[in-house]
Parts: sequence; structure tokens; C-alpha cells
Amino acid sequence: MIKTLCVVALFFLSTLHGQNPDKSFTVKYVSEIPNIDGVLDEAFWKTADGAHDFQQNFPSDTVLAKQPSNIKMVISDTHLYIGITVKSVGDKWVIPSLKRDFRASTGDSMSLVFDTFNDGTNAFMFGINPYGVRREVQISGGGSDLRGFNSSWDVKWKGESKIYGDYYTAEMAIPLTSFKFREGETKWRFQSYRFDLQTNERSTWIRVPQNQFLVSLAFMGDMHFERPLGKSRTPLAIIPFVNTISERDFEMEARETNIKFGGDAKVAIGNGMNLDITVNPDFSNVEVDDIITNLTRFELSLPEKRQFFIDNSDLFGSFGGSRDANPFFSRRIGIAQDTADNSIENRILGGIRLSGKLNQDWRLGVLSIQTDEDIGNQIASNNNTMLALQRKVFTRSNIGMFFINRQSFKDYDFVERGDEYNRVLGMDYNLASKDNKWIGKFYTHKSFQPDDREGNFSAGAFLSRQSRYFNIFSDLAYIDEDFTSKLGFVPRTDILKSATSFEKIFWPVGKSINNISVELFPIVTWRPSLDYKKTDHDIALTGKLEFQNQSEVSLGFINSYTFLTSTDEFDPTNTEGGLPLPNNLGYNYSSFNIAYMSNRANVLTLMGESSLGRFFNGDIFSLDATLFLRLQPRAQISLALNYNKIALPDPYPSANLWLISPKVEITFSKSLFWSTLVQYSNQKDNLGINSRLQWRFAPLSDLFIVYNDNYFVDQFSPRYRSINLKFTYWLNI
Repeated sequence: MIKTLCVVALFFLSTLHGQNPDKSFTVKYVSEIPNIDGVLDEAFWKTADGAHDFQQNFPSDTVLAKQPSNIKMVISDTHLYIGITVKSVGDKWVIPSLKRDFRASTGDSMSLVFDTFNDGTNAFMFGINPYGVRREVQISGGGSDLRGFNSSWDVKWKGESKIYGDYYTAEMAIPLTSFKFREGETKWRFQSYRFDLQTNERSTWIRVPQNQFLVSLAFMGDMHFERPLGKSRTPLAIIPFVNTISERDFEMEARETNIKFGGDAKVAIGNGMNLDITVNPDFSNVEVDDIITNLTRFELSLPEKRQFFIDNSDLFGSFGGSRDANPFFSRRIGIAQDTADNSIENRILGGIRLSGKLNQDWRLGVLSIQTDEDIGNQIASNNNTMLALQRKVFTRSNIGMFFINRQSFKDYDFVERGDEYNRVLGMDYNLASKDNKWIGKFYTHKSFQPDDREGNFSAGAFLSRQSRYFNIFSDLAYIDEDFTSKLGFVPRTDILKSATSFEKIFWPVGKSINNISVELFPIVTWRPSLDYKKTDHDIALTGKLEFQNQSEVSLGFINSYTFLTSTDEFDPTNTEGGLPLPNNLGYNYSSFNIAYMSNRANVLTLMGESSLGRFFNGDIFSLDATLFLRLQPRAQISLALNYNKIALPDPYPSANLWLISPKVEITFSKSLFWSTLVQYSNQKDNLGINSRLQWRFAPLSDLFIVYNDNYFVDQFSPRYRSINLKFTYWLNI
């Protein structure tokens, strides 16, 4: 009987432990300055407190991690010091690259998340791998999805690692000026997660259910400081640049060589605000956009990669619906249409951006950018301004308000009255429950232009409920036909759109399959101006298997309906001179698809998807695949292939659309990187080559050599060519 009671008690206690009660640790104060070499030989590491007893997240989320991880922390007047010990089953560590800002899931790594304002909405993340390669991320929106995961953010800090066979240690020194926090703070919320690709185990300090995003800020413990924190002040940072560029436009028969000067400045305002200033910015060193084959009638959204727009970007860019009605899309700034309606670069003269925390509950964002005039292309000089204010409510929710104004800087003969200015005013409520099971958004926006003040509304609602066995969400958007946001991403107006997902998840007992899910996902669009006539629907049914080696396979069926109105001129092949499909007519078509993703721990990995079926009044076969080869830690080679065979009945054009994108990334060291991307697209009639050599000779200071070459595909003749040498230096004052 006693043995039985002991077994029951032990089982009960282990169950409680697996349920992950509140965890916390104390960060002790030290005056010693450690040598950041990855070796934990300083005396204070022996007595330092920290995070341990990690919880497994994959393949199970109900037991303790099999591979132990131990994090210790101490703090000085200027730095937070972190010591890490990570153990696995062997010395076959997976390190794809030596380049900073690696993707955690592609290799062995440890990531640490700090919610410095204890609001469950915004956080800073720092990561390191067994070779001491570092990354930093800003997390927004509660960390509920990848849209709030900003890996383009950069900040100065130190970190090194040392491998000892089947375990490694790491040291990190993060200046307190790299964080923002309230003066006198005694506690931050903390989480850490680890990828162990030798055993295909994911683990977290605080338990995160598998149905939740790994960096969700709903699941965090506490780190208490032995002494209250002082003022967080970042020294004034000046970041000048000089760029020599030589370019040749073969279409316009123009050749030019010039030198550009400019720079940025970063100024701390109190404990929570940043002021960013840019003068004559240059973004020639930014990675080139990926070309995407577009088989729709609408514009596609591409991510922002320019550093000036990154910090606290969620304050400006998270309003509305990201797919249908985003009123502010920073990529609009610096691009304009010439007289032939082609998108060309519109020089940015300068701008300022003030963003951050006013206090525990309020966030403020102010942005103003001035673009240059181009009289020859009839492009006006515009001021682009946005004011955003956000108020925390309840545990993790917030209410946001914004005002956007895009206005011509002076009177131009070629600017029509209706284009003199565009203003948008709106309010959003973002819902996030304490346990992140409920997520939602409710918004209403209104635009204003000269002599146009009636209607012009955009409104929407989104609500999601997530659980271990059943997920559901519903998204509703209404966009008036006259709603206009010239600084936003609004692919189409005059719509009422509904999207709903029902997903059932099964967790079989076994050693091969982790989970099985089945999802029904209908999307329906009506046109209010056509008496709410249904013009589009996509009804998808998908089944997916996720294996315990982290590979995945899915099968799906989708039925689509598209009504081309009398004003729609659409040729899905985008063939020059091709006959558009008959309009004022509805098309009903269906297809089957299969997708596969292999285990990312393999040296050679594959991601692919293929579909076959009807397409409008014809047939389609699609193949989208990417092959990755890892020659760790020096090189990664990838080959992306997108092929679409569209067969339409005569006299409508058929096409074989190819997009082939090989990419080579070589990391000679943790400070010298070279990458080359080739993109061939016969839909875009372009063969592009982008080659970048980057030398990070000092923290956040770089020398870039960037070569671009573009050719017409049909006649294989040169289109545009450039080479530039850019030097940028981060100077703290």
C-alpha cells in the first residue's frame, strides 16, 4: 500500500510539473566584467540563478525536455550577462551558416525572449547557436504569428560559444541600452526556446502548447532583478554612408556614375522612445525582392527590408487587414508611377520617425518622409506622414488609432485636383486573451480626398479560437469602392469578403506520426456595387500529416469560382497581345494538390507542392519546389523552381511559365558574407543577377559591393546593369 501511494504521489507531482506552474528566477547584481569567450569560467556563474527544467514542445508538449538546457543571468550597471549550457546526444551540431540573423528552425540554436514592459504584446529576442552566430528580433502583436516577427532589426551586443563534444556553452553580453524598459523596474517577463536538430526536439522554458506559435508572449515566466533598473539611455548614434554607383540603362540608352552621401541618426527619448532621422537614404545594399509568378488579377504584397522602416514597424503597419485593407504599407514610400504607368524609384529626401513606449500602457508612433519631385516623369514631391497611438487594455489587448496624410508639397500642373492629398483616419481593437486561445481584430477606417468625403469606408472583423484539438477562425472585410489609401496595401475595393477556417487535429499514439489535421477553408467575396453579387469563392479541403522527424505531407482539394465583370480585362498568362478571357461571365473550376516538406536537419532538404486541375475555361499544372543543400557552416545552395502550364482553348493564349531561382550563400567568417541570387522569369521577361559581398568590419558597420545585371528573356539582350560600393559606419557619440 505504501509503495502504491508513493507511485501515485510521484505521478501526481510529475503531472503538476508537466503542467508547468509559474516559474521565476532572480538576476543577481555583479560588478565584474566577464570576458565574452563562450567559456563560463567566471566565479559568479557558479552561484547565478536562471532558467532550467525546459519543457518539451515537439514531438510532445506534455513532458520535460529530454535534452537539458541551462540559462544563467547576472546584471551590472550597464549590461545583462547570460551564460548558457546546452546538451545533446552527440557532436553532430547543425549550423547552416555563419551569417547573422539565421533562421532558428534550420539549425541548433537557443533563443531568449524578453518582455521588458510586462505587457505581453512586444518583446526583444536574442539568439545564439553553437558557433556563436547571433541574431536579434523584435516581436510585436503578442507573438501570435510570423507577421509580428521582425528579424531585420539590428542592435549592438556580444556573444560567443564553445563546443565540448555533446554540449556547448555560450556567453552573451547585451547592453541595457539595447532594451527599452521603465525606470525602476524590478521584473521582466522571460521565455526561452531551443531547437535540437540532432534529436528533432523543440523545447521551451515555459510550456507552449503545440497549437500555439512558439514565441507567443502569452507563455512566459518572470525574471526578478536583485536591484531596480536605472534609466535606459541609448547614446546618440550617427550612421553615415557613402555610396559610389555606376549604372547603365540599356532601354533608355543612359549611363551614369555618381557618389551619394547621407546617413541616419538614432536618439533615445526617455526610457521607451526612439527618434530616427534619415537624410538622403540609400537602400542599394538591401537584398533584392524575390520574383513571384502572379496568376491573379491583383497586386501581391512583398516584405519591407529597409532598415529605417523596421524598428517598431508594427506601430505603423499592423492596422486593418494585412491581406485586404492595410492602410499603411511602408514600401509605397520611395516608389512612384511614371508617365507610362511603370513603377520607378522615387528618391527620398529625408524623414523622421519617433516611436516607442510612452509608459506602461501607451505607445506612440510619428513618421514623416519627404520624397523628391521628378518633373520629367510627372512625379510630385510628396510628404508622407502617419501618426499612430496605441493604448493597452485588459491583459494583452490594445486599442489603436491612426491618421495618415499623403500630400503634394506644392502645386503642380500635372497633379489633378483629386490627387492633391489622400488622408485616412481609423481605429483598431486588437484582442489577445491571457492564454492566447482567443485572438481577434476589429477595425473601421475612412479615407478623404479633395471633394470626396462621402462613404469611403473600410471595416473588418477577425476572431480566432485555438485549442489542442480544434481551431476555428472567421475573417470579414468590407471595403467601399471609393476607399483609397495611397500609402496602403489595398489590392481591390468594392468587396465584402468572408473567410472561415475549421480545423480538426488528431494526436495518434505512435512513434512515427505526430499529428493529423483536417481543415475546411471557404473564402467568399461579394461585390456591393453589383447588388452584392458573389464574384469569387475558394473552398479548400486539406489533410496534413506531421511526422515526428518534422517532415510533413498534405493533400488538398480546392473548388474556385470567379466572375469576371464587364470591366475585368484578364489574361492569366499575361501574354503580350493575348486575348483576354470573356468577361461578364462566371468560371467554376477545381484542382487537387499535394505538398511535402522533408526533415530540415538533413543535409539535403526539399519543400515542394504540385497541383493539377481546371483553371478558368482551361487546365493547369503547377509545380513549386525548393531544394536546399547545406555545406555547413560555410555554404548554403538552394534551387527554387516554379512552373505553371496553363492550357486555355483557342483563341485564348496558353503558356508555360517558368520561374527559376538558384541562390548561393557563402559565409567566409562571421563577418564576411557573399551571396548571389539569379532569377529567371519568362512572365516578367527578365533574367536578373544580384550578387552581394558584405564585410562587417565593426559592429553594425559594413562595406558592401553589390552587382546587378538584368536581361530581356525573349531576345536575351541587356536591360539594366549596375555596380555599387557602399560604406556605412555606426558611430556612438
